[in-house]
Amino acid sequence: MSESLFCINRVDILPIQDGDTIKIDYTGTLDDGSVFDSSENHDEPLEFTVGAGQVIPGFDEAVKGMEVGGEKTFRIEAAEAYGEADPALTQTVPRSMLQSESEICAGMMIMVGTADGQQMPARISELTDETITLDMNHPLAGKALTFSIKVVEA
Repeated sequence: MSESLFCINRVDILPIQDGDTIKIDYTGTLDDGSVFDSSENHDEPLEFTVGAGQVIPGFDEAVKGMEVGGEKTFRIEAAEAYGEADPALTQTVPRSMLQSESEICAGMMIMVGTADGQQMPARISELTDETITLDMNHPLAGKALTFSIKVVEA
């Protein structure tokens, strides 16, 4: 009987680290359980380079050490997500300052001009006959975010 030698090549699976480009499926929810975003809405996984600042800091940190096929649910506090809401980014202005052909309502997103000529998105947070309150904070500022993710490619 002859002996056969088998050669097995071992491929080490390295954990995800800074500089790796990965793809993940995810669902993001708020504390009330409502879904604010999901890769299902975009028809493809989210692709980003870990540590490159392409995603919120808390998210970047949460994927480090994971491997392809790994699943995880984690919570990111507001400070590590979109930050706390800044009251200085909320301003009440006379309604006459907004010139719009269409009807406006609370919750609507509009573009506003800044003193230096830049355009910035703002949400109409309150509306009266005389005034409009504009909130230029990110819509998720001040909110903790919970993500359920699965690494699909690294």
